[in-house]
Amino acid sequence: MTEVPLFADLIEAKPATVARAVSIVENGRPGFEALLSKLHPRLGRARRIGITGPPGAGKSTLTERLVRAFLDQGLKVGVVALDPTSPFSGGALLGDRIRMESVALDPGVYIRSMATRGSLGGLATSTREVCDILDGAGFDRILIETVGVGQLELDVTHMADTTVLALVPESGDGIQALKSGVIEAADLLVVNKADRPGADKLRVALDLALDLRLGKIFGQMPAHHGTLRSGPRLAAEEPDERSWRPPVLLTTAVQGEGITGLVDALDRHWAWMTATGELEVRRRARLRLRTREIVDRAMRRWVWQESNGEALISARLDDVTAGVTSPYEVAADVVAVLKGGARQ
Repeated sequence: MTEVPLFADLIEAKPATVARAVSIVENGRPGFEALLSKLHPRLGRARRIGITGPPGAGKSTLTERLVRAFLDQGLKVGVVALDPTSPFSGGALLGDRIRMESVALDPGVYIRSMATRGSLGGLATSTREVCDILDGAGFDRILIETVGVGQLELDVTHMADTTVLALVPESGDGIQALKSGVIEAADLLVVNKADRPGADKLRVALDLALDLRLGKIFGQMPAHHGTLRSGPRLAAEEPDERSWRPPVLLTTAVQGEGITGLVDALDRHWAWMTATGELEVRRRARLRLRTREIVDRAMRRWVWQESNGEALISARLDDVTAGVTSPYEVAADVVAVLKGGARQ
């Protein structure tokens, strides 16, 4: 069997090797696919947890607190934190290690900041593969923190076992969530910065939205005295054999409040997925999507290499600019080269 560089040191989770392997994968350097292929049989032990939400929701602080909680359990934790790439300079701040300084130097933690490089959905295109590196290296928990996302940017749900949506009281996120379908995508809803006014109101609004979705709205209808029958929902938050009702949790991450409850909810969700077979369903769907993406990437690379398409476009660009020909005709010519099996 062909020897794959870095593999032996990587499965021993040597920090320098992990960092090097992540760089190779992130930048698509030669040999990255062979390394990932070699690692594939070792994948699946780590729990992948996505943390998403709007800008200012405290995602980094929430992530830092979760890392500390997992470390206290004796677990190894990998963090993949995304920062937006500037469309003007092409640069990214990559400051998550600074924001997580209290855990960044712990030997049980590996933090990798990545630039989105123009990708939509709050994630870089190579995020899944970086998570595979950490999984294969033996990390127990992998936290994926997205950039501040909008209503439709929820790619993290396709790569995490559990998705946590962090919201804040004062930004009207409850209404946005109702409009966008975010609630359907998230497994846990967290109202962070719960020490601020409006936190409990947002919690109730999210509970109402969940009840409406699950057909249990009458449990939240006003009583005869006009107040909502909304208290602790422990029974509703427990997993059952049929479906998972996302719990709505209150946290104040900067003070460490509510983190224990969040960790417990993550464990409950994992137990429910394991018991119902949902975990296998999600991971199979993830692998299907992942395989399609790899095929698409290979096809794009093949198309441009075999057709010499960039040169053909450059040669015809003056005609396209002048209106003599159209982009569709040039594209058809590129495809015709492929069909003919010869380079221009």
